Amino acid sequence: MRVVLAMVLAMAMAACSSTVVRTPQGEGSGSTASAGRSGATVVVQQGDTLYSIARRNGVAVTDMARWNGLQPPYTIYPGQRLSLGQAGGSRGATAPTRTVVAPKPATTAGQQPAPKPTSAPASSGFSWRWPAQGVLLATFVPGDNTRQGIDIGGSSGLPVTAAADGVVVYSGAGLVGYGELIIIKHNEQWLSAYGHNRKRLVAEGQKVKAGEQIAEMGRSGTDREKLHFEIRYNGKPIDPLLYLPKR
Repeated sequence: MRVVLAMVLAMAMAACSSTVVRTPQGEGSGSTASAGRSGATVVVQQGDTLYSIARRNGVAVTDMARWNGLQPPYTIYPGQRLSLGQAGGSRGATAPTRTVVAPKPATTAGQQPAPKPTSAPASSGFSWRWPAQGVLLATFVPGDNTRQGIDIGGSSGLPVTAAADGVVVYSGAGLVGYGELIIIKHNEQWLSAYGHNRKRLVAEGQKVKAGEQIAEMGRSGTDREKLHFEIRYNGKPIDPLLYLPKR
C-alpha cells in the first residue's frame, strides 16, 4: 500500500518540480553495482518510483535505498534529489560531473559535490506555524511508517492552514490512508503534508502564505476528525514538533 502511495504521490508536481539530472562525464566507466556513480544525483520526477529510477540507471533497488538511507517501502517524493552512488564512490578516479538541466553552482576543480545531509538541520531558515488548533493526539516516531508526523484532533470544519509559505504540489484524495490530502513545497528541501481533510480549498500550482486557510478539518481516510501533519526534509519525514512553535 505504501509503494502505491509513493507512485501516486510522485505525480504531485509536474509543473512545480525542476527536472535535474547530474551525471558524470563518460557515464558508465569505472562504475560498479555496489558503488554506483559518485556525485551523480537525480531529482524525482512525475510518475517515478525508486524501482523505475534504479532500472533506468542500471543499479539495484537495494543499492539505491542504501545510498539514500531509505527503508522499505521506499517512499519517495517529487522534487526529492536521490544519490546514484555511495559517498566516496567506487575505486579509481571519478570524472568531473556535468549538469544536464538547471546547473547548480560549480564546485572547485577536482572536488566532488558534497552529499546531501542525512539529517535535517536545526533550523529550516523560515518560521513554521501550527496548521490547526486542537489537541495533540499522536506524535512522530522515527522509523514507524504509521507515525511519520503528528495528529491534531479537532472538530469537523476547523480551519487547516499552511504551516509556511509555499506552492501546492498535490491536492487530491488518491493516496490510500491519507484521505483528502494537500502537500505544499516550501523550497527544494522542505515539504509539508496535510491529511484527512473534509474539504480542500486550494489547487495544485497555487501559491499560499503561512497561516492561509487551505482546507477544512475532517475525518476522510481515518476514524475521527483530525489533521495528520507531516514535515519532510529531502523527502524524509522528521518530527514536526522540532520546528513548530512551543504551545
